[in-house]
Amino acid sequence: MTHEADVVVVGGGMVGALTALAMARCELQVTLVEKITPRAFDRGEHDIRVSAISHATLEMFEAVGVWQDIKDKRVCPYKRMQVWDQETRAETKFDSAAIGYTQLGFIVENGLMQHVLWQHLESLENVTLQCPDSVTSIDLPSSPGLQGGSQVSTVSLSSGVRIDTGLIVAADGAASSVRTLAGIKTDGEAFDQHALVATVRTSKPQQDITWQRFTKTGPQAFLPLAGDRASVVWYHTQDRVAELKAMPRDDFIVAMHAEFPELLGEITAVEQMGSFPLQWSHAEQYCKPGFALVGDAAHAVHPLAGQGVNLGMLDAAVLLQCVMDGLSAGREVGHFRDLRRYERWRKPSNQLMISLLNGIQQAFQPSEQGIAKAIVLKALRTSALNMADNLSPLNRQCMRSAMGLSGELPELAQGRLPGVSALNSG
Repeated sequence: MTHEADVVVVGGGMVGALTALAMARCELQVTLVEKITPRAFDRGEHDIRVSAISHATLEMFEAVGVWQDIKDKRVCPYKRMQVWDQETRAETKFDSAAIGYTQLGFIVENGLMQHVLWQHLESLENVTLQCPDSVTSIDLPSSPGLQGGSQVSTVSLSSGVRIDTGLIVAADGAASSVRTLAGIKTDGEAFDQHALVATVRTSKPQQDITWQRFTKTGPQAFLPLAGDRASVVWYHTQDRVAELKAMPRDDFIVAMHAEFPELLGEITAVEQMGSFPLQWSHAEQYCKPGFALVGDAAHAVHPLAGQGVNLGMLDAAVLLQCVMDGLSAGREVGHFRDLRRYERWRKPSNQLMISLLNGIQQAFQPSEQGIAKAIVLKALRTSALNMADNLSPLNRQCMRSAMGLSGELPELAQGRLPGVSALNSG
């Protein structure tokens, strides 16, 4: 059985689902392939995986019509962020009021975002959901076709369905099988730490602030959730994370009280706990004829600043912009000229973020260091945090960057769907 679609998106997580929905809102025929059926939202359950959603991502959600549904269910806005170094006592604070915004962003459960995006996808006649299903092979055009002419890609699925399309979008994560099928290699390495993530209850309702502290054993983060819940991220060695996970919950709470700042208040319960290894990766190229990577399939960053999801959402927005601009100029969906523009737009920005986060990780690395190196790194850390705290222009620029308000922004990140009126008038 062979179908046709303008775009086939492989991977129905947050980034893939947004990519598919945005393309569909721009009146393209979209097929979304996902191997695991998303879980329904349950107000009585909480997803241990949460993300700090930037202003730019919020604008994208507004543009595709999902933000109000997400907000009505469960989100936690935060206005302030505090970062400090336990060893040097240097710190910096960020406050959205300094740049005229009500909040820096929102903490939202990943499963909730995926659920709402899928609800909207299911309501659209120009969207086909192949789920549960998976890709077994892809066939890409042998040449870029820059001089014109039809460039058709084919996706074969485990269900036996074949789809002819102008563009395949791989959004299937850092271990992307579709990226491998396309023959695209990645660079990267594993960090020598794991991240333990836990949802906890506290003795007092959470405030409007997130914080991150750098310690000798690794970073610690505390993200507010709705009510008296919070998300804890504790970076440590693989062995120590395994020990913490194996503890009875009461013993884990004692360990948290011993290691985490008193300002957080008493931890009264641990509801969920999990862990994952840390690594970074970056694809050598973002596109081939009829094929593009977005999200973690293109780049995986250290989770220090919580920017992974927002970077992936910007990938989706820029890819949409390039595709729609190409259509407005009379080119077909997936024209290689437009895909190369997408790569040139996003790859340098993502590389800069990878380098920045890797540099921060190295500066605070809890490792065997020579005395001279330790002194230099300590001085640099103190200087950087104090500068960000004392220099208002730098402080404001850091906030604008984290909120997705700086640089060249695609229309979707400004709250608009690109090219629809131009497409209709043609």
